[in-house]
Amino acid sequence: MFSLSGKVPGYLLGKYQMTAIVVFTLLFAAVFLLLSAPFSGNTFFLLASLIIVLSRLILYKISKRSAPTYLKYIIWCVVEAILVSLLYVFLQGRQDYLPLLGDTLAKAVFALAPPHIIAALYFSLQEKDNVIRLMNYGNVVTDETYTAQNSQKITLFDNNGVMKLSVTAANLYFIESDDNYIKVWYRDNDGLMKQYMLRCKLKTVEDSFADSDLVRCHRQYIVNMAHVSMLYRLKDSYELRLDIEGLDPIPVTKTYESGVLSRFNSR
Repeated sequence: MFSLSGKVPGYLLGKYQMTAIVVFTLLFAAVFLLLSAPFSGNTFFLLASLIIVLSRLILYKISKRSAPTYLKYIIWCVVEAILVSLLYVFLQGRQDYLPLLGDTLAKAVFALAPPHIIAALYFSLQEKDNVIRLMNYGNVVTDETYTAQNSQKITLFDNNGVMKLSVTAANLYFIESDDNYIKVWYRDNDGLMKQYMLRCKLKTVEDSFADSDLVRCHRQYIVNMAHVSMLYRLKDSYELRLDIEGLDPIPVTKTYESGVLSRFNSR
């Protein structure tokens, strides 16, 4: 259920998504400039574009550390509209700035809101399509021959549905995020650890396999709790030790600490 206190999903805050939103917003605003007399002038458009680009760049940097809530994201967008409106009023140099500011702010919201809403709907539908692909278990590259005993699979598709990987759940150890890619660490039938990289969001994997042993423990890691042999307490956090030699401990951050502890204690 939607809540203003909920976190904005990662598929709206990625580098590609942010860039697409900025480009779409500027194109929409350029068309709006042709139809709306108050928004006119190359100087204004260039400076307003700079404000939007810098705003999205700052938001992207902040969201890399912690995703904002829906409420904070909405406030951020409103502040963008206010800054653009103040810029226009300043460039006009008029004395009756309050009525002009109100009129300009209304037009700024109309110019900036639609591209954000359309982009959000598009990326939401794209993410749902990716989730459907992730749950498709047919016609995939697999780590072993199919039998009834090993039918429980973790099947992954990239964002375009092109590259495919299916790993027996018991052989998958953890998944590591690397910007827009993920690295899947698993053991083959010979007991050797292997790594498979594909273009996919870690959030998509987390949502798709929420009822499995795959648990998010860090913004960069999802771990298979079936392979956790020890939950190690550090000074201010935890780390997970897996049941295979040669693997570094997996960190647990405060955001995911309660979920990891609950799953570990319920085994």
